[in-house]
Amino acid sequence: MGPFIGILWHGIGGFFHGSFYFPLTKIKDWAWESYWLLQGLTAWVITPILISLLLVPDLMGVFNDSTGEQLFMPFLFGFLWGIGSLTFGLTMRYLGMSLGMSIALGFSTSFGTLIPPIYTGNIITLFTTASGLIILGGVMLCILGIAIVGFAGSLKEKQLSDAEKKNAIKEFALKKGILIAVFSGIMSACFAFGIQAGQPVALLAIEHGARPIFQNSPVFVLIMGGGFICNFAWCLILSIKNKTYINFIRGNAKQQRFNYLMAILGGVMWYTGFFFYGMGTTYMGIYDFSSWS
Repeated sequence: MGPFIGILWHGIGGFFHGSFYFPLTKIKDWAWESYWLLQGLTAWVITPILISLLLVPDLMGVFNDSTGEQLFMPFLFGFLWGIGSLTFGLTMRYLGMSLGMSIALGFSTSFGTLIPPIYTGNIITLFTTASGLIILGGVMLCILGIAIVGFAGSLKEKQLSDAEKKNAIKEFALKKGILIAVFSGIMSACFAFGIQAGQPVALLAIEHGARPIFQNSPVFVLIMGGGFICNFAWCLILSIKNKTYINFIRGNAKQQRFNYLMAILGGVMWYTGFFFYGMGTTYMGIYDFSSWS
């Protein structure tokens, strides 16, 4: 029953990950870097720390008992994942939610599932067991989906006039968007690598009283902390260059409150997706690398 429960948690997480960008589309009069920075602060710093403090009885003790390498490797993979997250936002900007998410998440799914078993030496199980072959088939299905969605996107672009493209997606750019989506998908898979690298920290969390189902919470603090740094730096650069930092303090009061609410909601939804994903991985046994799919 374990994997079936794990799949249930993954499904809930997938719902939130597939929906988190929707609140951001409702924000008006703010530059992309403004709402991306606020949702990132919520998703990658504030929420992970608060949840970990609630679920891990001795969070600081976990970090103190971890070696420098055990802390650094998840943080490093988180930084690389953060680059993927940053470009993921640009993917939505140039392709929209449906096309952008399909391509970026398709590549992320493929790489995030295949690389961890190579790293741990379990790749042979993909080719020698029925379970492994099913997982491999699922990855191939994702790649096929990427091809179909990408082809559909190219057909759609040919049918629409430039005015219609801009009306649907303000900054629509198919070629640029697809290139960014591919890069984003590959880099975003580093989150899965961070989970693998953070296993010693997860085990320490259990030793310090955390329930096994919540063992990945402190690992998320490290991964998402690394991811936030590169996103913060880029958004800060854009805010200064474009003078859009004014978005946070100037504007219609009612619209400002709504914008803050939507950005924070998007951030909470983003983290919630990973929270349930982290719970699901604890039920997947030796095939935990399939969690990313």
